Formats: sequence, structure tokens, C-alpha cells
Amino acid sequence: MTVVRTKTTYLEMLAPPGAGMAPDVALRVERADRPSVEFYRFLYNSVGRDYLWVDRNRMPDETLQQILNDDLVEVYVLNVADKPAGYAELDRRTPGEVELAYFGLFPAYVGQGWGKQFLRWTVQQAWSCRPRRVWVHTCDLDHPAALPNYLQAGFTIYDEQMVDQVVTADAG
Repeated sequence: MTVVRTKTTYLEMLAPPGAGMAPDVALRVERADRPSVEFYRFLYNSVGRDYLWVDRNRMPDETLQQILNDDLVEVYVLNVADKPAGYAELDRRTPGEVELAYFGLFPAYVGQGWGKQFLRWTVQQAWSCRPRRVWVHTCDLDHPAALPNYLQAGFTIYDEQMVDQVVTADAG
């Protein structure tokens, strides 16, 4: 097993952002209602492969499908020119909170402004059920723009921790 020491930053919003934080462009976002494990992992790996996302790949299919079938877990797909370009996962299972559990773009769409716009859309969606807080965490293995984008969207840092992140499982 390969483990990397990484800084994880925890951010939160305790109130919805102002009107000026709405997306500047119309986005085509669709909810993937109870997506299959196969489709979900396609989204997850398309976004996270370059950033060593492994947690959902190590999770048994049945466990992951239970999460995806929960009405309080929402998966949204950003489409650009009728192709998936990224996804966001909102987890509302903790009363009064919404966790932005996963968020990102496919590599071909990074650096074109889609991330900023999609994050604004996702934050609005997270606040639609009026939680007391919306939160997210990121680490220094994620895209370098992740933390600045979360801060620009209105999140504030409430904790930072150094953690040992498992990034691969050794073949046995």
C-alpha cells in the first residue's frame, strides 16, 4: 500500500453566498438519479484519477450502491456540448448539513472557467434545502485551483490537518 502525507483543508459556509455568486453562464447540469456503480465510478475516475482519488474504488460495489441509492445523496453531472464534463456529489445525510463530498471536472474541461461556474451552481443547489451549513474538504493532492476556488466561492477554512492518505493498494 502506498501512503502519502498530505494537508487536508476543511471549509464551510454558514450562510448562502450573495446574489453576485450566481453562475455567469447557463450551465447544463443533470441529476444522475440513483446512478449505477459503473457510471458513478466513470465520473469519479474521470475527475479524480490524476489526483489519486481511490476511496470510492476501494469501496465494495454494494456499499457504494447503497450510498448512491440514498435519497439524501445527490449526484449532478455537468454536460458541455452533450458530453459529461464533471460532476458534483452533495451528501445531505447529516441533518442541517450538506457536504460537497466530491466535485471536479474532467481534464479536458479544466482551465476554461467551467469549474468556477459549476461550483457556483453546486453551492446554490446545496443551499436549496436551507441547511445550517455547507462544507467541503480538499487536500494538497487535488487540483491546485481547488482551494482558491472554494475560497472564492465563499467557503472559509475551519480546520487543517496533516493526514496519511492511502493512494494505492499493493497488488497481492
